[in-house]
Amino acid sequence: MTGRTSRLRRVRRLVPGRARGREGRAYTGAQPKVVALGGGHGLSASLAALRRITGDLTAVVTVADDGGSSGRLRDELGVLPPGDLRKALAALCGDDDWGQTWARVIQHRFASEGDLHGHAVGNLLIVALWEQLGDPVSALDLVGKLLGAHGRVLPMSAVPLELQALVRGHDPAEPDTISTVRGQATVALTPGDVQSVHVVPEDPPAVPEAVEAVLDADWVVLGPGSWFSSVIPHLLVPELLQALQETKARRVLSLNLAPQPGETDGFSPQRHLEVLARHAPKLALDVVLADEAAVPDRESLTDAAKRLGATVELAPVASPDGSPTHDRELLAAAYDRIFRMHGRIGPWR
Repeated sequence: MTGRTSRLRRVRRLVPGRARGREGRAYTGAQPKVVALGGGHGLSASLAALRRITGDLTAVVTVADDGGSSGRLRDELGVLPPGDLRKALAALCGDDDWGQTWARVIQHRFASEGDLHGHAVGNLLIVALWEQLGDPVSALDLVGKLLGAHGRVLPMSAVPLELQALVRGHDPAEPDTISTVRGQATVALTPGDVQSVHVVPEDPPAVPEAVEAVLDADWVVLGPGSWFSSVIPHLLVPELLQALQETKARRVLSLNLAPQPGETDGFSPQRHLEVLARHAPKLALDVVLADEAAVPDRESLTDAAKRLGATVELAPVASPDGSPTHDRELLAAAYDRIFRMHGRIGPWR
């Protein structure tokens, strides 16, 4: 038995009353248990939508960020990068005065001529509690309690990760040369064609609570977000990928509204699925959610989804102002319809 398998089995024993099969899931309570995986603004959009339709919500957040305030704190203190965790907590804040005030406070960045310039208040708060408590999960739970967050935020791994990508044509003067690009901030904006990504260390430990949440979920939502730097990294943590493959939860992949300049320039919706399948060939999906206006070739997307075991749900989820951002109310309606129509009869609440 490998160490990774034994760790996963230990986590599984902590989860009581798991379902025997995907079709016959015995739900506890009136709301679905939902786990959302990702990072940055894409995960924030999902969380802001999902907190409107379930009270049992967990975010599992990438920890490979190495830019800005997060990168400086990571380099100076050797901590997990807090930025994407902070954004997830802000997205889970309520719509009342308390929630929106705290969301603004933790997102606030100092502007000065000194060392505090560019640091986000929430990053400093999270790192201070990490140092006080010595436990990233307990500290994030405490921040969530302070904010009145409508859900829980967990890092996907217990150690900070370095993202590395193999990129064809990173140097425009050598369009056929494959180079290694290092760092999430660099990968997210890299010119050229990203072939694949991996993380260092190669076998990072998953946070046990994140594995437990995936195993005990009714629904797992992956994406939207920066494909190579926020979505796929979750599939590069072996224990987390194994949990995603073995969970009895149904799995939704939420596609982006447009290709990301640099990272996924020129990608069709179906190519996003093909890239994901290359990184996790054993991972099956149940539903692929896409904005109907962002899919020019529905047949090709349907075929790509079928190869992953999924059906395609098209819905208007883009912001009405025409920007390539998700509208949280429309996205909530799309998720709610998927949760109601796939795998359960009757209302969640």
